[in-house]
Amino acid sequence: MGAVDDRLPIGFSLSSGEAADCVEGRKLLLSVGPITTNIYLNVDKAYEDDKTREIARVLGYTVVTPPKSNRVEPWEYDKDEYKNRNFVERFFRRYKGYRRICTRYDKLDIMFLNYFIFALIVELLKFS
Repeated sequence: MGAVDDRLPIGFSLSSGEAADCVEGRKLLLSVGPITTNIYLNVDKAYEDDKTREIARVLGYTVVTPPKSNRVEPWEYDKDEYKNRNFVERFFRRYKGYRRICTRYDKLDIMFLNYFIFALIVELLKFS
């Protein structure tokens, strides 16, 4: 079986369209819980709020998030590690190939989630 650890999610949630990404991100981080090894949390600027970064640090992640341009007190971050963000972007690109996911045809959340799980299984089978 091929390496799938960096190609499949360890969790996901479906939020309403007006929900902030950082709020859902915090819920997902808390659902994973604390970690015992050093793992980089490589997220984009939508998740750079202080509360999300603090939760990630408490759980043991090394946060690699660039500050937004309007931050009064920007911080330093590992720019070389942030270049690995393309792995995350490629993950989302694979699932945008499924038109039903990309355009969200389904009216019911359960139908959308079922199709997304189906797409995850298809992608897993491609790597095995």
